[in-house]
Amino acid sequence: MPHVIVEYSANLDADADIPALLKVIATYCGDSGGVLPLAGVRVRAIHLTEYVIADGKPEYAMVNITVKMGQGRDPEFKKTFFGGLFDRIKAELAPAMAARPVALSMYLEELDETGAYRDNGVRTALGLPQKTKPT
Repeated sequence: MPHVIVEYSANLDADADIPALLKVIATYCGDSGGVLPLAGVRVRAIHLTEYVIADGKPEYAMVNITVKMGQGRDPEFKKTFFGGLFDRIKAELAPAMAARPVALSMYLEELDETGAYRDNGVRTALGLPQKTKPT
């Protein structure tokens, strides 16, 4: 992990390069100095065609980013690393945010490993051993 989910309103299609944003996020998360495993990085977008923002004005747009990862990272790392990620996201979305009002949010969710089940062929492709769930 991390798994990063970018939900965005369809009215951003003309103003934001979402594939470029996903690449920025993936590259940043993959370069964590080993704190976040590269083989666990997943970044995806959900294009929202049905939404209402605030009082419903059609020019309002939104981007909500959820970062899911396992527990155990140092609080200072999380603050610094994910603060840096948020800054990069804002920079990537700056043209869209200049073109219209955009509500941008990012939330970090730490998952309980007792409910996590994995089989990751990407780890094998990267030459890494599979992680096994403790019994």
